[in-house]
Amino acid sequence: MSHANQFDLLRTRRFLPLFLTQFANAFNDNLFKNALMVFLTLTAANGSLLVNLCAGLFILPFFLFSATAGQLAEKLDKAGMTRIIKQAEIGIMALGAIGFLSNTIWLLVLALFLMGVHSTFFGPIKYAILPQHLSSEELIGGNGLIDMGTFIAILIGTILGGVAIGLEDGPRYIAIGILIAAALGYWASRSIPAAPATAPDLKIDWNIFRATASCMRLARGTRSVFLSILGISWFFMLGATYLTQLPLYVTSVLGGQAGTITLLLATFSIGVGTGSLLCERLSGRSIELGLVPFGAIGLLIFGFDLYFAAPEPWSGALRDVQTVLADPMVWRVIADLFGIGVFGGFYVVPLFAMMQARTAPETRARVVAANNILNAGCMVLAAGLGILLLSLLDWTVPQVFLLFAMLNIPVALYIFTLLPEFLMRFLVWLLTSLCYRIERQDLDKIPASGAALLVSNHVSFVDALIIAGSCRRPIRFVMEAAIYRLPLINFICRVAGAIPIAPRREAPEAYEAAFARIAAYLRDDELVLIFPEGRLTADGTINEFKPGLLRILEETPVPVVPLALNGLWGSFFSHAGGEAMRKWPRRLWARLRVVAGDAQPPQQATPESLHRMVSSLHADWR
Repeated sequence: MSHANQFDLLRTRRFLPLFLTQFANAFNDNLFKNALMVFLTLTAANGSLLVNLCAGLFILPFFLFSATAGQLAEKLDKAGMTRIIKQAEIGIMALGAIGFLSNTIWLLVLALFLMGVHSTFFGPIKYAILPQHLSSEELIGGNGLIDMGTFIAILIGTILGGVAIGLEDGPRYIAIGILIAAALGYWASRSIPAAPATAPDLKIDWNIFRATASCMRLARGTRSVFLSILGISWFFMLGATYLTQLPLYVTSVLGGQAGTITLLLATFSIGVGTGSLLCERLSGRSIELGLVPFGAIGLLIFGFDLYFAAPEPWSGALRDVQTVLADPMVWRVIADLFGIGVFGGFYVVPLFAMMQARTAPETRARVVAANNILNAGCMVLAAGLGILLLSLLDWTVPQVFLLFAMLNIPVALYIFTLLPEFLMRFLVWLLTSLCYRIERQDLDKIPASGAALLVSNHVSFVDALIIAGSCRRPIRFVMEAAIYRLPLINFICRVAGAIPIAPRREAPEAYEAAFARIAAYLRDDELVLIFPEGRLTADGTINEFKPGLLRILEETPVPVVPLALNGLWGSFFSHAGGEAMRKWPRRLWARLRVVAGDAQPPQQATPESLHRMVSSLHADWR
């Protein structure tokens, strides 16, 4: 199941067919939708009204049918359901093709609505199926590829739809194109491996209002998941604002023609794709929540600069691409849009992966459905705000962009205040990414759920942070009270639920309180990390393991997972070459390894046996 990088997934049957199916779906949606918008604008007497009506009709099914789609995705095999949906797409596109060839507007509008229904039912599947086919370490890469492919497909479909419909025989070209894309999507879906029902006994609630409320309750059931959904929805609102207002920005501010609009749309889409693909490398193939604040900071910085980069409003004749690009300020605009896209990818991909990983398999599709409902609502809200600000309050597009850049601040603060884990992971990610290159090996041996005691050798003051940043599950680690009280470390440790401990002879009450908290965490099915040596190694070797872990296992018998940290000896945070953190920093960007051994039953876990296992894992380091 492992891979060298995310692109290796494109060689596998468990991912490539789904990727191609989603790519064809996003392409066809936008090819048909944009061609129809241009067609109505050019041919219908009330074209502007029909365009806005169609935009609403395409979104409406996400509100009406997402909950039903989520239920069906739980009850049925997702691969089989995908093939049925793709067969329906061929029929829907046949209606659309007839509508284009016969110039029948009501048929085209009906086909657009049905394509919205089609996408609504496919939505919960494409994200709920990923954790069934991918391992936890592949989830970030898989989501990154899906998001990259989706944005590129949207871009290509939007451009081709607008260009092809304007040709002399445009309706015929579009009719052929949408049928071919639908057929290719069905062909790709036939190779998606089985994804068995996760809740086969689920009773479908056909009452859309009650079912929607039920999906929302499921989404709110896990706080971190719901906050992830709120974060994703904000990104959809932000992205919809940029994509919707870019054409007006180009014509009214940059003085560009259609070619410049296409260039900036492509810049933004390629930026999101690039950021999505970089997530796996930056996160070390784990679900790294620290990228979310990093992405939010980038969205804020580049969003602000996009406002200040805007030249004076254009009042002359519209210019071609070459002429527009001759203005140096336009390149700053391009850089800002690319930066917004890249950091948007950093922001949203870990949120998608977190939503998938922290949702129970039997409710995952319904939670994704709730996410789709909120996403659709935020996109409609973005359109409404655009109309209010631009048409009624007479704002300029740069002012709208500035407002949304500023809104990143309260949105980020709200999410990070309610769930400080994001900010804590960001600080840990900064430390581990700027100082070290971390290799993670066999960490899937750490249980995906349930309680476990992790034991590791103790090399430096950042051992716990390195391990916490390498594991996708939150870890409660035991640490010296003196270190716990350090200013920046204290914030990270408090948010991480760390357990300060002091020697029994110095603070007996704190000592007993630490063991009580360890037992409470384990009873709550948490992971707890201890360093049985009791102190940092002074010479790089692994000291004797103290018997305190036996007390933990007597009070709360749980599996014990041995870990080994390799490569930290000699760092600034270790005692090599002098007292830790009181010498010149050394071995920056050093290569480290965190490796896990087989979980041991509590009855067999002794200080001596665990010492041998950790020593063996440590000795394998090259």
